[in-house]
Amino acid sequence: MMTNIEFRGTILATLFMALTFIGPSSDTWAVDMLTVQAKLTTLPEVPAPITRKQPAKVVVNVEAKEYVGALADGVQYKFWSFNGTVPGPMIRVRVGDTVEISLKNHATSKFPHNMDLHAVNGPGGGAGANLTAPGQEGIFSFQALSPGLYIYHCASPVPNIPAHIANGMYGLILVDPTEGLPAVDREFAILESEFFTKPSKDKGVMELSMEKGLAEHPDHVVFNGKAGALMGEELQAKVGETIRLYVGNIGPNGTSSFHIIGEIFDKVYVEGAIGGIANQNVQTTLIPSAGAAIVEFKVDVPGAYLLVDHSIFRVAKGAIGILSVSGEENTSIFNAMNPTP
Repeated sequence: MMTNIEFRGTILATLFMALTFIGPSSDTWAVDMLTVQAKLTTLPEVPAPITRKQPAKVVVNVEAKEYVGALADGVQYKFWSFNGTVPGPMIRVRVGDTVEISLKNHATSKFPHNMDLHAVNGPGGGAGANLTAPGQEGIFSFQALSPGLYIYHCASPVPNIPAHIANGMYGLILVDPTEGLPAVDREFAILESEFFTKPSKDKGVMELSMEKGLAEHPDHVVFNGKAGALMGEELQAKVGETIRLYVGNIGPNGTSSFHIIGEIFDKVYVEGAIGGIANQNVQTTLIPSAGAAIVEFKVDVPGAYLLVDHSIFRVAKGAIGILSVSGEENTSIFNAMNPTP
């Protein structure tokens, strides 16, 4: 099996060279644009749709922070995060916006951190431009050119890129089309991820097992950073409402088979692309590692709808949530027909 040293030696140098290339800077972007502060949300909450008709300079403030938190019942883990949550905050911008990313790295961090945004057209997704040491700040800007739902993640080469992703440094950025998306009643965001654990030197606290990561054997597969994160009152809807889910999968290894038990997706924006292929009447949609999908559906009858990764053993590892739907029964669509004694 490949050791940590061999792993770093074989790919780290190449990735570091790619990520630290910074192209020529420009001071002309967004000179005459309206400047707005991005309204970031914690998943499953989604930032409100953008209603302005003109592009703006959107300032996004994020902080890298390392902390110990709950991964599952009775399991504490050494997370690395953006803004102190796993996943990190959801960002929403508009095509044509100039997005200024300001990343601070908390002074207590042990490692340098950065942000690679898949919505960026530029070297390293910006990761080389904002690689930030503990206690420092890195800033870069980019123009949002293509609508869609994108992943962002840390791509710091120290100690290695997979460690930053596996420890929780990822999130979603949505780039709305200029005309916006069709209105729906409710929007939620979900991000699937894997965790590979081993005991740390701190009693009762787990940390990343690089060996399990290399073997692709996760102990936990979860939605929104924690087993059971979506098993309470987080996802609520009413009969007759239309729902849009922004679903990401960071992996770092596995492909997600996203499915809602008892629902059919009326529309799927394949691979999170807006303006590309949109499938209809879909039962399960594949989401690759570091990919996304947007799914829409109408709920017709009340009940508890389970969200799962239908690579079904992952449910036992934590990849499950509940959408709770209230309202009037409709026996013409679904009739339990309980047998009489």
